[in-house]
Amino acid sequence: MKKRRPTLQDIADRVGATKMTVSRCLRDPATVSEGLRERIFSTAEQVGYIPNRAPDLLSRATSHSIGLLVPSLTNQVFADVLVGIETVTQPAGYHLMLSHYGYSQEIEERSLASLLSYNVDGVILSDSRHTLRTQRMLSTAGIPIVEIMDSRTPPLQYAVGFDNVQAAYDMVSEMIRRGRRHVLYLAVRLDERTRQREKGYRQAMAEKDLTPVTLHRSQRSSYSVGASLLGEILATHPATDAIFCTNDDVAVGAYFECLRRGIRVPEQMAIAGFHGHDVGQVMTPRLASVVTPRQAIGEQAARTLLAVLRGEAHGEPVADLGYRIEPGMTL
Repeated sequence: MKKRRPTLQDIADRVGATKMTVSRCLRDPATVSEGLRERIFSTAEQVGYIPNRAPDLLSRATSHSIGLLVPSLTNQVFADVLVGIETVTQPAGYHLMLSHYGYSQEIEERSLASLLSYNVDGVILSDSRHTLRTQRMLSTAGIPIVEIMDSRTPPLQYAVGFDNVQAAYDMVSEMIRRGRRHVLYLAVRLDERTRQREKGYRQAMAEKDLTPVTLHRSQRSSYSVGASLLGEILATHPATDAIFCTNDDVAVGAYFECLRRGIRVPEQMAIAGFHGHDVGQVMTPRLASVVTPRQAIGEQAARTLLAVLRGEAHGEPVADLGYRIEPGMTL
């Protein structure tokens, strides 16, 4: 059962104004005095107020819709997750409402407010770190929440994913076991999962008394970014004999730049990626990668959400679906 959400009247009672004044302020802040405006917005944030765009009837009933927040529309990872989710939600008669936030917690906050305003029955979140207002809104909404792609961070309610730290540690340890001593980490898209993988990378390097080197880039991962960073590596860290990349498209870009420059892979440069994208698994040589179960994660997240909505048993709060180290032919 959805919780009763704070209303305009609740805010009005707290600040000593009329419901109409509060409504006008939220629509057009310039129409009220600065002092009242500050009190209204402060109170709205404190109570986790969520605008209601759906008919009043839906605010007290199920909408048969699920909100999904994804950080990227171009990353194959989330396309696979989406397929998994819809495999479960469509036969159950649930509509999926998708919103994109570009790895920004602030945009995630605004996107979530929009989804909640349509009274979705539950939400699936692609990140495990959120703004304080996001957390307040989720608490106020009183609906099931599943966070995906991370089994390490304690969830708000439920999580489905894998251990990014351990996965990175295992891959880098395999590169070291095969004789690599100057392994560099390419950290593109500096989200929480990229940072977790860096932690695993550094643990593996420290265990063998090797010096970790990370190149951080905030732009979205792509083939061209991987190619560009390979050139930077050769110029600034010429001793590098292996590259661990936070995503497969970066690794594939680095490989093709090696090919263009006549650098033999893996003889001169070992390359490993993350997620096991199709392109890396069908290219020759096959790309080394941490293969993750993206579609299965989407399916399990949706099953967990629907089970909670039906009041059924749903198991442990965190489901770790694991991963597989694929050495391919580039180590």
